[in-house]
Amino acid sequence: MDRAALSRSFPISPDESAPAVTEPVKEPLDSASAWWQPHRHADRRGLLLARNRIQAALRGWFAGEGFLEVDPVALQLSPGNEAHLHGFATEAIGNDGLPRAMYLHTSPEFAMKKLLAAGETRIAAFAHVWRNRERGALHSPEFTMLEWYRAGEDYTVLMEDCATFLRLAAEGARARELRFRNRTCDPLAAPERLSVPDAFARHAGIDLLATIHPDGSTDKAALRAAATQAGIRSAADDSWSDIFSRILSDRIEPNLGLGRATILDRYPAAEAALARRTADDPRLSERFELYACGVELANGFGELTDPDEQRRRFVEEMEIKLRIYGERYPLDEDFLAALALMPAASGIAMGFDRLVMLATGAPRIDDVIWTPVA
Repeated sequence: MDRAALSRSFPISPDESAPAVTEPVKEPLDSASAWWQPHRHADRRGLLLARNRIQAALRGWFAGEGFLEVDPVALQLSPGNEAHLHGFATEAIGNDGLPRAMYLHTSPEFAMKKLLAAGETRIAAFAHVWRNRERGALHSPEFTMLEWYRAGEDYTVLMEDCATFLRLAAEGARARELRFRNRTCDPLAAPERLSVPDAFARHAGIDLLATIHPDGSTDKAALRAAATQAGIRSAADDSWSDIFSRILSDRIEPNLGLGRATILDRYPAAEAALARRTADDPRLSERFELYACGVELANGFGELTDPDEQRRRFVEEMEIKLRIYGERYPLDEDFLAALALMPAASGIAMGFDRLVMLATGAPRIDDVIWTPVA
């Protein structure tokens, strides 16, 4: 389907006279009223029409690049196997009347990688996903994740995709810049590519690689000492990952994507359970995150396809989850089996609602969701 045909299939808006979103949205919108109150909906409607235009533009781009849009089901045997992601649990009652534990997915990743194993090569999805313990200005328990995969292509191509999507989002919102609170980002400027170790050195004065052993294992005591010297507190029972995350959130993230987007690349292998290790340094991985206005927008990988290594990493993640949260999720054995057939690929997940937020200047994620969670 060509781009013109796609725009007819997914009309940009029934109201082409909708105003451009060129000025920051004044905070707060009337958040005391229910979203379905007519005056409240009138406040949000321009943002929602911009959302539709952005989605149509991205769909047109995917079609023009030969991607197939897929629609993964949300009900899964496992919601995902990362320690700090929390799924919504439910039950499926079979024809025999017996219940079976199921979950709403936290990402369409497992299903989409099975499609790669089945033979698809370029796929994309606008998928509703669910994550528990997440609610705030940038978080909704249910949100839209834009996820896409490229079989046989290097993960750096995804970085180019991200730069294109920032431009398309701004065009869809008819905005000159991306905004979140008092931070701005030029959607037309080439993103800065910055490695995680370089970011730690620049913004926290910490030699991160000095706390990682040659095999990729980590030295908690060394990172705690470095964090303390940098004025960052840690608890006695904090893991290396806990300390890493605190430094990242306190010192690194607020400085990313200011003026232009940042590609934060080459994460430690210990922080990339689904990514390949880099060819030149086994301490690091083919993982990057996209930031604009200090906000994380996307998480991309050179995908791990070794089922044995993936199983080992999942088991480790679930052991951490059990220790911290007192629960673990089952492994999706079909997914692990499919990895043996999956080709080398790169893949990425983008928070679509957050992209719309930045393009429109909306202060809260609920402002750009058609029907927010109660």
